[in-house]
Amino acid sequence: MFLRCRTARFFAPQWRNGVVAWCHAKTEFFNRKAGYREVLMAGTLKVGNRAVLTKTFSEEEVCSFADLSGDKNPLHLDNKFGAASVFGRRIVHGMLVAGLFSGLIGMELPGPGSIYLGQNLVFRAPVFIGDTVTVSVEITKIRPDKPIITLQTLCVKGAGTVVIEGEAVVKAPAA
Repeated sequence: MFLRCRTARFFAPQWRNGVVAWCHAKTEFFNRKAGYREVLMAGTLKVGNRAVLTKTFSEEEVCSFADLSGDKNPLHLDNKFGAASVFGRRIVHGMLVAGLFSGLIGMELPGPGSIYLGQNLVFRAPVFIGDTVTVSVEITKIRPDKPIITLQTLCVKGAGTVVIEGEAVVKAPAA
């Protein structure tokens, strides 16, 4: 089997079919016999890696998101309407809260250059203006044949009330 290593900033051992090559931790190997590319991220991205962010939503952010998205549902913007709703008060847009996953994926894990391929979301509880939420993404799977990563996405508030849960699939950034 022929392996060619590209890039070299710092070196780490990479095993592939019993052959070791000393390469950069984010190394692209080309398997000439099989004819496919494979990005190995040993030492950088691993199942179980996790990134976390905490955020409190303000009135101004909810209004700005309503303007940007066009979602001017009175449930988010009108105090009287919110008070008469099943929630008893105004709520933060679910997609504004879910947008925090994109920030974590794009800036932290896997990081800059990541490309979203898909996301599923289940909304479990409302987020109210002034609530503090903690969002996390955790790698649950790394495809061995392509630089595709699956992450569990989770948002909780207060003493652990699950607000949003789901799964994201992203293409890892190039080495």
